[in-house]
Amino acid sequence: MQRPSPHLRLLEYLEAYIQLHGYSPVIDEMMEAMEKPRGAIQNSLRYLEREGYIERRYGKARAIRILKSNRGGIPIWGTIAAGYLSEVFTDSQDVLPISSPKLKPGDFALQVAGDSMIGDHITDGSFVIMRPVSDLAALKDGEIVAAWVEGRGTTLKHFYREGNHISLIASNPNYPPITVDAEECRVEVQGALWWVLQDWSGL
Repeated sequence: MQRPSPHLRLLEYLEAYIQLHGYSPVIDEMMEAMEKPRGAIQNSLRYLEREGYIERRYGKARAIRILKSNRGGIPIWGTIAAGYLSEVFTDSQDVLPISSPKLKPGDFALQVAGDSMIGDHITDGSFVIMRPVSDLAALKDGEIVAAWVEGRGTTLKHFYREGNHISLIASNPNYPPITVDAEECRVEVQGALWWVLQDWSGL
């Protein structure tokens, strides 16, 4: 069997490290583990970023996120609350070993915590496949999204917009709507729902 390139060996190390620790290693740890100089590590990181395997958040330590696994499947970016707003989903990662020609680069999975979306058959503990949103204006009212509200946290909800007001609506009537003024409080959509895992057999 052909040995992976140095770039992909670094990717395998990053995946294993993040799965074990819940965050990415720093450059010095990569140098020690791979027995490579700083320049070689930086070169591999640039390659992995350019090819869409990783995302780096510059200016922050331990800020590498896996976008595409060399093991096959899509990355799990942690858990997301389907309930009240809670902390942003974690960077703890594993890989969901699934494949489909309908998947696109950048798609990721989240494990659901809570029952606020049970009316859409999204149950506690299930996985949702999310697709990144590059243009908030392109979102349609009613789409299910992973939304982050500044100072309050992240949740999985239906997205509605009326003027400057954004509403995040559960499909379980036990949860009240979350409404914010987008001019006073920043709202980001990390992804829109593409599929629920229990329906994966239909792909």
